[in-house]
Amino acid sequence: MTLQQQRFHLTTGVELDVTMGGPRDSEALIFLHGFPESHRTWRHQLAALCDDYFVVAPDQRGYAGSSKPPEVEDYAPEKPVADLIALADALELERFTLVGHDWGGAIAWLAALRHPDRIGRLVIANAPHPFLFQRTLIDDPEQRAASQYIRTFRDPAFETKLGATGLEKFFEISFMRSADAQLLSEEEKETYLDQWRTPGAFTAMLNWYRASSIIVPATDERVERPAFLDAPFPSLKMPALVIWGMRDTALLPVQLDGLSAFVDDLTVDEVDAGHFVTWEAPDAVNAAIRQFLKEKPLTPELQMDDA
Repeated sequence: MTLQQQRFHLTTGVELDVTMGGPRDSEALIFLHGFPESHRTWRHQLAALCDDYFVVAPDQRGYAGSSKPPEVEDYAPEKPVADLIALADALELERFTLVGHDWGGAIAWLAALRHPDRIGRLVIANAPHPFLFQRTLIDDPEQRAASQYIRTFRDPAFETKLGATGLEKFFEISFMRSADAQLLSEEEKETYLDQWRTPGAFTAMLNWYRASSIIVPATDERVERPAFLDAPFPSLKMPALVIWGMRDTALLPVQLDGLSAFVDDLTVDEVDAGHFVTWEAPDAVNAAIRQFLKEKPLTPELQMDDA
């Protein structure tokens, strides 16, 4: 099947470039990418699954050629969640499987919690559950240390501090710390840089971090625990697959500890890869997704427990 890109004018006020392919009358899979990528995060999965499923992969707001609203608050998590639902509405998808990596995974967790009527299955790749992530940022010194880059990205002067060699420097020093450089061709590198050079793109991508309410203390900082960490938290009822690259140096495997308390029907697949597991270990990711979709048929609407 051929993948094609189409631009959608959504009711949320943004325009998203969306890569799609596969039988339009088949089960739909929506893929959400994270920082600092685009729909190309999923290039191997889209190619492998589009023969059997209707695959949909937007460039999220702020990325590549999609709209780049100017304000930090335009990137608060509820905004891309609303984009997701608006896109599903535009495609007339009443119920679909949601797949997310990194920030796309964070949005997928939130969307599944808020819209269980629309999301029948959930697939997460190296993106922590919001409760566990905040708890480990407070309680786990290793995860707190590994997440200090978020504080750096939130600095309003970060782009200026990169200097004249900005994006090239970011690619070599920051991005490649979390990725396997041997798996990226020069062509792929240029694709990243071209997308980041789109006017407003780099600041927009960083604004996802700046708009988030997640508390990231300094390594030696004492902070008050957010109240929600000591209150009941709703569990997800739809089947969920969590694929984790166990060599991720930014989001540590501690994010899997206790996850079953928040997902009633959980499958975990540990992969020998780093953070960008979708293209570092594509065969393993594709196989895990296919097996999950086979074993967990799309179910009727499931309601959340009151919480």
